[in-house]
Amino acid sequence: MPDAARRLTVLAEQVLGAPLPVRLRAWDRSEYGPPGTPVLVIRRRRALRRLLFKPGELGLARAWVAGDIDVEGDLYRALDLLAGSLWERGEGAARHSGLTALLATVRDPRLRAAGSELVRLAGVGLPPRPPREEARRSGGPLHTLRRDKQAISHHYDVGNAFYERVLGPSMVYSCAYWESPGATPDATSDSVPDATSDAAPEATLEDAQRAKLDLVCRKLALRPGMRLLDVGCGWGSMVLHAAREYGVSAVGITLSEEQAAYARKRVADAGLADRVEIRVQDYREIADGPFDAISSIGMAEHVGAVRYGEYAADMYGLLKPGGRLLNHQIARRPLKDEEAYEVDEFIDRYVFPDGELAPVGRTVAQLEEAGFEVRDVEALRQHYALTLRRWVANLEAHWDEAVALTSPGRARVWRLYMAASALSFERNRIGVNQVLAVRTPASGDSGMPLRARDWR
Repeated sequence: MPDAARRLTVLAEQVLGAPLPVRLRAWDRSEYGPPGTPVLVIRRRRALRRLLFKPGELGLARAWVAGDIDVEGDLYRALDLLAGSLWERGEGAARHSGLTALLATVRDPRLRAAGSELVRLAGVGLPPRPPREEARRSGGPLHTLRRDKQAISHHYDVGNAFYERVLGPSMVYSCAYWESPGATPDATSDSVPDATSDAAPEATLEDAQRAKLDLVCRKLALRPGMRLLDVGCGWGSMVLHAAREYGVSAVGITLSEEQAAYARKRVADAGLADRVEIRVQDYREIADGPFDAISSIGMAEHVGAVRYGEYAADMYGLLKPGGRLLNHQIARRPLKDEEAYEVDEFIDRYVFPDGELAPVGRTVAQLEEAGFEVRDVEALRQHYALTLRRWVANLEAHWDEAVALTSPGRARVWRLYMAASALSFERNRIGVNQVLAVRTPASGDSGMPLRARDWR
């Protein structure tokens, strides 16, 4: 009688010391575990071999991307239930406490019987090859010009049509700005409100992204004739909005060839080619400053700790006296021992190679060390959770197209990372902040109003 699911559940609970919070279905079609919960599907024995040969989060990530494991039911609930048992880390706790304990059975004499059982269930076979969606990187120092360009290409050069399905018409790949927390979606951004309802129509993702772009423009106090630099311009949405609505001349830079081509077409179609320039260029290569204002939206996460001081100094040097920088950046929670910080293996291998998060306090300190006067910090953590749920809904609604445009593995990467990230923002494990900083001149006149938040 097939019983792999029961054997795996018993093994997991023996090692973890707690009931497994989800139901299991194994490759032999057996099921075991609490009814009414999401089902963790282990489609192939190969999933266990991935974990045995590469213990930790990376083995689990490879099994997910390859389709060796899956979830039936509510993915958000499944991730939330499994987090405490397998990979959630607490402050000062071992990073993979539950998962590491499970895989340590093959080495721990006290759990040798459990380890032998895990090996028997995994079956005989060579180490499985990593899914092709995994980043292939050369060695050498982090955050060189060449390595950063490769990392950006891995994430962004996966097809503009794929991103259209996920991001919607705005083509903005950063946190939107919502009017109320009631905007949590169960449908795509294109859903039509009930015409018979007296309630105000719910804001769409497009509305919220437009509100975010406008918030940035107002914080920068953009006016006709000013010159704006958008660092990490993506598909051009910020420079288009600033030129069209605020009359500025704008330069947008990206390291993605596909993004640049797409943005240039949007600029030409909007009739703004005389005022908007899109470049494939690193921020360290800009030589035609100064600018009146700089927006850096969702780009600084790629800079890295070893380069952040240089980044802050470059932004300062590219601004005119009195010029403003709007730095929009994801932040992690501070750790008691900063030496314990490790980059998430799934994110590093499959999503943002070489990306690093820093606490917002460190970001503020490094901007100040570069000479900036920091005038405002606004936390948008809950806004990003709402945004990510919209993107997941869009991806799920266009799943077959997304798979055809990229690969099944790539679509699975994006679904997992966006859903898990939404939960991380909702649980205050990570945040996102807009830091408004000024290159205040020697006179001390920052040009800021006494009540800075009149942009609201």
